[in-house]
Amino acid sequence: MRRTLVAGNWKMNASVEDTRALLAGIRDAGEQSCEIAVFPPFPYLTQAVELTAGSAIQVGAQNCADQDSGAFTGEVSAAMLSDIGASMVILGHSERRSLYGETDAVVLEKTKKALTSGLIAVVCVGETLNERQKGEEEVVVGRQLNLLLQELSDADWKNIVIAYEPVWAIGTGETATPEQAQAMHAYIRRLLAGRSAEIAQDTRVLYGGSVKAANAVELFSQPDIDGGLVGGASLDVAEFLGICRA
Repeated sequence: MRRTLVAGNWKMNASVEDTRALLAGIRDAGEQSCEIAVFPPFPYLTQAVELTAGSAIQVGAQNCADQDSGAFTGEVSAAMLSDIGASMVILGHSERRSLYGETDAVVLEKTKKALTSGLIAVVCVGETLNERQKGEEEVVVGRQLNLLLQELSDADWKNIVIAYEPVWAIGTGETATPEQAQAMHAYIRRLLAGRSAEIAQDTRVLYGGSVKAANAVELFSQPDIDGGLVGGASLDVAEFLGICRA
């Protein structure tokens, strides 16, 4: 049985005080109806690890390098993340793909580094509005998953979470209907089944397009949606906990 995961991607937001307040609010609630993970910016990762010690809240990073170490100014390796106590990392987010030119090949290499360092890789896939309007959403998502399906081992897949994020529904206030979201999640699971029935059954696929407490129940009730990758709503304790309770 796949356990629901609600993952809060803080993006480039927060401060030392924000991190303390957000995590205190989540931890004090003692919410146990789902698995919870938070993804603060790099400067607050160690603080987040310390504040969540002894709780079930997992802490992850929003990115990692595709190299182990060396002369790569400004980069942070997967091994460094593991070293400070992070357990997860988001890879291939649409903002990384569109703003920083990350290709499917780069996402694959980062995924390999994350897995080698003992991290759970939350790999994002999804189409733009233009691609959906052209009816290309399945082609795009299939391409984004293809290298992972070809190159990673069955053992690797035990530590991968897929996050489907319709790019047209991120930060726009738009949300795919539960039916649209379910259709794509079912398609992703069929792609996984083409590799292995066990991988398809066990891999969690999250929805990542403007999830809120108000729409989470409908989204999470779909058979192939295993939780959410939450953006802006993860910066509000009450809203985030409302999503968890959904």
